[in-house]
Amino acid sequence: MVYLRAATRNDALSISQVHVSSWRTTYRDIVPAQFLDKLNVEQRVPRWEQAIDSGAHLIVAEKDNRVVGFISGGRIRKPLEDHDAELYAIYLLQDAQGKGIGAALLIELAKCLRDEGHHSMIAWVLTANDALRFYEKTGATLISQKEIEIGGALLPVAAYAWNSIESLAMLPPPSFSE
Repeated sequence: MVYLRAATRNDALSISQVHVSSWRTTYRDIVPAQFLDKLNVEQRVPRWEQAIDSGAHLIVAEKDNRVVGFISGGRIRKPLEDHDAELYAIYLLQDAQGKGIGAALLIELAKCLRDEGHHSMIAWVLTANDALRFYEKTGATLISQKEIEIGGALLPVAAYAWNSIESLAMLPPPSFSE
């Protein structure tokens, strides 16, 4: 069974492990290999502790008493059109992908943001990432593109937007597949 819950400081190490593992599997042929090889779980722990302490929403997915994924989001960091919230990060271990866990995390984040009074949300996604289909399937539409630097390479990213957090929050929860 998969459980979703708000992250605590005790989850920072597990979140860091998911973060690094997910980057290494998801971005293997997208981000320079030397950058991925240098990712360090222990160095990311303080970042996630700070995120937990900051008041941003950080939700973990647990299966068999192990964190298998997480999502974070909150107020938009850099205004884009009239959107007021942003999905900062969503990562799942490779063996947890494609089972409905990501959609459940996204819906839960949307509920939190809606309850805070937010109306619409964006997510910046590397365009070479197969996860683009995930965003589109959940109702997001492409609204902007730009390039960012990661590991010395300029990579294209796309902003996907959900114009109604309410509509996203009201999606039926997915059933988890094994």
